[in-house]
Amino acid sequence: MDNDIIAYLKKNPELAEFVRYHPIWYRYLTRDPSRLEELKKEAKKFYGKTFPQKINTFSNQLQMVRMFAEMAKSMKD
Repeated sequence: MDNDIIAYLKKNPELAEFVRYHPIWYRYLTRDPSRLEELKKEAKKFYGKTFPQKINTFSNQLQMVRMFAEMAKSMKD
């Protein structure tokens, strides 16, 4: 693997962890170091950091807060 890629992974431990979970990326990056951007996108999907995933997470949390508020309201009555 290219020394620049290794240094980049050391600076970004989350990406390094993703590569450890998906060892096929060692081969991809060794053969074609320009796939680093693709690696970043895949890692974002894996860790749930894409915009739609963040919106979905926020929506689920909001729904849970509403449910607790309604439960508290029903217990109050």
